[in-house]
Amino acid sequence: MDRRGYQQYKQQSVNSMTSGELLLLLYDELVKRATMASIALDKGDFPAFEAAIGRCADIVNYLDETLDRQYPISRDLARMYEYFTYQLGRIRIGRNKKELEALRPMLADLRDAFHTAEKSSAGQGKSEMP
Repeated sequence: MDRRGYQQYKQQSVNSMTSGELLLLLYDELVKRATMASIALDKGDFPAFEAAIGRCADIVNYLDETLDRQYPISRDLARMYEYFTYQLGRIRIGRNKKELEALRPMLADLRDAFHTAEKSSAGQGKSEMP
């Protein structure tokens, strides 16, 4: 398979996405990595667990850094991201399955909320989200 062609296709796909679609892609990846961490923890695959939790933390940090602080909701989102970062650190250090399973639905709920907002803003002809 020609990796260069695949990389170009991937780059074009990302470049043509709206900011809302990119945000949803990040949230999908966040939920996926949290699920991968849970599976790795069940299997006792600690390097995979560490990698997945680390990626989750990277995504949450990126989401926090890219918040548009001019919107009032950004303050609430920043606090949520701070909580997620704290919890991910606790989960990583303690390899705590119970805390991970409590966090995963929160991540999925936030992703679903942004998905609903994206659908509703797309229906109004707007695709920009905070």
